Amino acid sequence: MIDALRELVIESPGLYVGFGGLLIGIVFGYIVFRTNFCTMGSISDIMNFGDYRRFRSWLLATATAIIGATAIEAFGVADLTGSIYLTPSFNWLGNIVGGLIFGFGMVFAGGCTSRNLVRAGGGDLRSLVVLIVVGIFGYMTIGGLLGPLRVMIFEPTTVNLANYGLESQRSGDILSALTGLDTSVAHYLTLAVVLLGFLGYVFKDKGFRSSPVHIVAGVGIGLCVTAGWFLTGLAIDDFADVPVQLASLTYVRPSGDTLDYLMRFTAYATPSFAVVTTFGALLGGFIGAVSQGKFHIATFADSKDTTRNLFGAALMGIGGVVALGCTVGQAVSGASTMALGSYITFVFIVLGGIAGMKYFEYLLMKEA
Repeated sequence: MIDALRELVIESPGLYVGFGGLLIGIVFGYIVFRTNFCTMGSISDIMNFGDYRRFRSWLLATATAIIGATAIEAFGVADLTGSIYLTPSFNWLGNIVGGLIFGFGMVFAGGCTSRNLVRAGGGDLRSLVVLIVVGIFGYMTIGGLLGPLRVMIFEPTTVNLANYGLESQRSGDILSALTGLDTSVAHYLTLAVVLLGFLGYVFKDKGFRSSPVHIVAGVGIGLCVTAGWFLTGLAIDDFADVPVQLASLTYVRPSGDTLDYLMRFTAYATPSFAVVTTFGALLGGFIGAVSQGKFHIATFADSKDTTRNLFGAALMGIGGVVALGCTVGQAVSGASTMALGSYITFVFIVLGGIAGMKYFEYLLMKEA
């Protein structure tokens, strides 16, 4: 069955990845809009109201994606060690600093990149400007004006795990190296611990268990990430003229990729998975807004609002590239691969978000 699907997809990877990725993005955007899924909002709920439901929904999305990614490898759809998250190049300082910068920035930008994508689909021009700035600063940090500075700071601290006999930064591989356990035993042990920890924490709360919208959001977004791995996994063909990269949902670099695609459309044979899922999330947000009668044009309130959003967007673009992902790219897609760097980034995005909210409150009190 899998081999038959793979042959079908490889015959026309651009078509299947293009339309499949667009559909995944639409479903993702629609779910985010209809359920009000928001990672920055989840931190705000905790700090302001002591409400952990949206945070638990985020963890449920990660747990669902972990189960999905495990199944994809078990059935031979894809080997996730080929993803950017499991490279033996362990950029621990980038995970920490990038996570902090991204988390801090998303507070001032009114939400993470994916949330701004969906809001832009609903007519929010502020979010559209935020996305453009995220894309520009992301590309500046990859190989533009800020690229040399990024390399100078983070390359010296990057650890090549291959020097220690490790093929990846998967948590199970690291546990195996530290304890001498068989690699497969260590992998399934870490998998069981993480899943039991996440799902136990998520469902122990009665308020969460009795909130279908938060459960649907978490499971739905986790399944979208799983679908991304499934689709790109089937499309991998090392002999293709333009091989499809194994990937799933992430939205910082893809914001820049989308701008590049729009400006150099004729240079591309087909749009990449990153680009079509970005367009899809916009369209999903639009469909969600229209279906609820909530589509309306919004813009910046004043110059201070503009400055705050642009500042936050620049930080998200920089932080997202340094950390190799965002609240979806690292904390759900990356975490689904059990990559150590993804979990470090997850933690520091949350810490950065908390710091950003504290500082934002300070500024508001100072202005009052």
